[in-house]
Amino acid sequence: MDTNTLNAFIAVAESGSFSTAAEKLYITQSAISKRVALLEQQLDKKLFDRIGRQVSLTSAGRALMPCAEKILMSFEDARTVISNLDGTISGTLSLASSHHIGLHRLPKVLRQYSQKHPQVLLNLSFSESEAAYQGVVKGHLELALITLAPLPDPIICVQKVWKDNMRFVVAKDHPLAGEQQVTLQQLQQHRAILPGPKTFTRQITTERFTRQGLTLEVAMSTNNLDTIKMLVKTGLGWSLLPQIMIDKDMQVLNTDQPSIYRELGYIYHRDRTLSNAAKRFIELL
Repeated sequence: MDTNTLNAFIAVAESGSFSTAAEKLYITQSAISKRVALLEQQLDKKLFDRIGRQVSLTSAGRALMPCAEKILMSFEDARTVISNLDGTISGTLSLASSHHIGLHRLPKVLRQYSQKHPQVLLNLSFSESEAAYQGVVKGHLELALITLAPLPDPIICVQKVWKDNMRFVVAKDHPLAGEQQVTLQQLQQHRAILPGPKTFTRQITTERFTRQGLTLEVAMSTNNLDTIKMLVKTGLGWSLLPQIMIDKDMQVLNTDQPSIYRELGYIYHRDRTLSNAAKRFIELL
């Protein structure tokens, strides 16, 4: 059992496909099949069920998955500890950012970081906060910049960096735009445009309505806040957006509610040693 076979196993498990896993690892499908076969031989257990083109984990495969992730994380951690010894700031920094942070908060930090540490290769991906969160939990990412979860996993270290003031908004010609004050009951009677139900932002919004015994009905849903902004401006419904995104073509509603905030920041795995590159990035944040 080595890192190559474990990486192959995890890639197939996550993608559900030998060919997709091979593309991800930049090797041939034959090579990845041999690595999985070798691992199955070493463990004397079948790890995948193959029915046609469908690939799924067996009970042995499901049991191996968290162990394999932990082994690979420990290996990377050892490499980081040794690399940190000479104090150099180099190598690859794997991090993810939510689309909102990437567009509205991160550009200045990225510019400063790349100017100060050109020897660091930034492996930056943009994804939903929830997906980036899982990337850190599983050890695929060293850092993630996200909307912080209301109840974080104990294995995650969380640090708030920004605070978004969230405002209820509509288009200038929306029926509620001329109201001096709007209640949640009034909002409930109009179409809402919000992120998906599993997102942290949606949970914050739903909780506010539930607290008053109201059911929140969403007419349209997308996890991209800039898309939601465009839909609101065209008059298709109301939404809850960060103050930083609101422009002159939108009407902020004065509600009878206490202010709603969401916290943005970075997370990393509690059991993982941060690289020098990650530490410097955090200092800039």
